[in-house]
Amino acid sequence: MKATPLAIPDVILFEPKVFGDDRGFFFESFNHRRFEEAVGKPVNFVQDNHSRSVKNVLRGLHYQIQQPQGKLVRVVQGEVFDVAVDLRRSSATFGQWVGAHLSAENKHQLWVPEGFAHGFVVLSETAEFLYKTTDYYAPEHERCIIWNDIDLAIDWPIDTHPALSGKDQLGKSLAHADVFL
Repeated sequence: MKATPLAIPDVILFEPKVFGDDRGFFFESFNHRRFEEAVGKPVNFVQDNHSRSVKNVLRGLHYQIQQPQGKLVRVVQGEVFDVAVDLRRSSATFGQWVGAHLSAENKHQLWVPEGFAHGFVVLSETAEFLYKTTDYYAPEHERCIIWNDIDLAIDWPIDTHPALSGKDQLGKSLAHADVFL
């Protein structure tokens, strides 16, 4: 599995070796030892999540200010544009974002460490999104940054207003958001 740090080096894109023939394909979707070698620290996943969304649904930008979650994300059906925003005030990349296209076809995965907000927009007619987390969901600690924050200026690859949940419509700007030290 190839591990490539993105422009924010703590966010890592994983590209598996896929073995295929006329019968189908096989690839190792997760190897704990290789994953920890790539991220450079011990990681313990405690929860797996699975969501399905339709085209132009944007979920995010979510994070937990306490019980922060690292996430290893991938798409098993369809395609999304996935985004990680650095919310660690002490980081040289605070307030910056990186994005990657994840799809069932490319089989890429993205590691979004603790201290980041995370979101994605669905580019295909539907998408099924799987992710592992390093801590449990804690709604009392969940926060949301608005998807179109002018300071972040995320270049979402959509040409229409996305479909948002009620809570995502109420996301705060980065300037008014709770962040990490």
